[in-house]
Amino acid sequence: MNNPEYDHAQLLELAKMTMPFGKYSGRLLIDLPEAYVVWFSQKGFPKGRLGEMLAIVYEIKVNGLEYLFEPLR
Repeated sequence: MNNPEYDHAQLLELAKMTMPFGKYSGRLLIDLPEAYVVWFSQKGFPKGRLGEMLAIVYEIKVNGLEYLFEPLR
């Protein structure tokens, strides 16, 4: 299986970013439940960096690439 190309610096930033509000406030974005991230994708991601990072988490989770998060934990 080929590993997709991801920006390593972006993945490192993602690994440290926490959800700033809501039910999962304080939880790492990479640890958010998939259903929650899918909900955001349907309702619209927040503007700015948080939205960009949630969109990346969404793509990784729905494509079964969560193994990319393991070395970052």
